[in-house]
Amino acid sequence: MSNDAQSQAGTPEGQGPVEVSPDLARRLQEKREELFEEFEIRDRFPPEVRSEAEARTEGVHEEIEAELADRQDLRELATWTTDPVDAQDFDDALSIQEDAETYTLWVHIADVSHYVHPDSEMWAEAIERGNTVYLPGYTVHMLPQILAETVCSLVPEEDRLAHTVEMEIAKDTLSFESVDIYKSVIHSDERLTYTQCEHRLDDPDAPLHEENTLVYDLAEALHEQRKADGSLVLNPSRDRAHTIIEECMLKANKAVTHELMWNRGVEAMYRVHPQPTPDQWDDALREINDLGGVNISGASWDDPRKAVNDALENSEKRALNKIQRAVLKVMPRAKYMNDPFGGHYALNFDIYGHFTSPIRRLSDLLNHWIVHENDVPENLVALCDRASDRQKDGETAERLYKQFLEEVGLDPHAVNNRGVVTLDDDGTVVNESGLPPERIDLRE
Repeated sequence: MSNDAQSQAGTPEGQGPVEVSPDLARRLQEKREELFEEFEIRDRFPPEVRSEAEARTEGVHEEIEAELADRQDLRELATWTTDPVDAQDFDDALSIQEDAETYTLWVHIADVSHYVHPDSEMWAEAIERGNTVYLPGYTVHMLPQILAETVCSLVPEEDRLAHTVEMEIAKDTLSFESVDIYKSVIHSDERLTYTQCEHRLDDPDAPLHEENTLVYDLAEALHEQRKADGSLVLNPSRDRAHTIIEECMLKANKAVTHELMWNRGVEAMYRVHPQPTPDQWDDALREINDLGGVNISGASWDDPRKAVNDALENSEKRALNKIQRAVLKVMPRAKYMNDPFGGHYALNFDIYGHFTSPIRRLSDLLNHWIVHENDVPENLVALCDRASDRQKDGETAERLYKQFLEEVGLDPHAVNNRGVVTLDDDGTVVNESGLPPERIDLRE
């Protein structure tokens, strides 16, 4: 799965967190602080940002009721979220219907820009941070959690402000018959984990079974079409729930950025991914072909992306990580740019940008503002550079922190997926977040 569609993996249901001693918790904390200083990652929010966030969580129901006059009321539409089991905020929800020739897919995104706008302290802080930074077992948020996890979270059984992308999609070609982007009020019927989504797909009598089955049918068709068109799919074993979320978010992102570029002709924060040189691809494919247990059919060699997809789908499982590393080693870094041309090579999209994660990415938040205001900040180019640089710094910090975890005998994958808890010598929990016993979490 590309970084542009990626979501954080959740805690496997039924498994407990990784346990660390107070001494190791201190060492982990010291390493994080060292990385935060090196890459200028702000771990705590200034008091004025926290105060503003707290104030925006007051009078929520009255504010939403007042907004109904200027928004589409979608509260009667069957709507649900699907996220990792340990997700703390839910920034996207789905609805779907069909007729004989088309699907109508609604992707509802938390209307963060209603609360975080250019006149706010939180906007300035989001620009400083650029994105949420995910270290294994520790998250540095772009927005204060008190806001992101309350009024900006599409929690079940509550009315919420959303920015909806409504797409009518032809069943035969999967192309857009129409796209409409508007502010809305939604009411999520249920919050599903990925595992629960799988169960709903399997149980004909379960609530939302028909809706999940319908959206999976669409998502699977979109996925197969992307592969046939030459989109790079680095994770061929993705389950049905992840396929639903990935494909629906990709389709919504594509719809928004095509609307901005072709119908409005405005600049935005587009995602541009250059392609490797022919020599780089040759090196990668030779490395893949020399691996044991790898099988690439001759028919796919003309397109390196299809050759990689073929190798991943037809090779032994033990070779998958090596194939992925060979590809990522030659793949250029994607950047945010105000000009979309050049497209997104890995996805094989002519124009692409981010819209579906405004709680954790500056690019999405900015594009929400541009879509609604139909205007562009004067410093858009600088903001694109800022978002690109902050993403690079965050990913580098994550990589170095994972290396440190391995050096101290911890499995980064286990810590990332299961979390971490601090225990004293007699096994008593002294901090449920894996912090040192004396440490108070002041990130709010």
